[in-house]
Amino acid sequence: KNIWKRRGYWTSLKAFSLGKSLSTGKSKSFVVRQTTK
Repeated sequence: KNIWKRRGYWTSLKAFSLGKSLSTGKSKSFVVRQTTK
């Protein structure tokens, strides 16, 4: 049970970090587009 809990925690952590990096990358590209305009 502990192993499964840990695995789920890591998966959620990975997904969270991935979403965060994606959102930051999108915002960065958006800002760059706005400045280039």
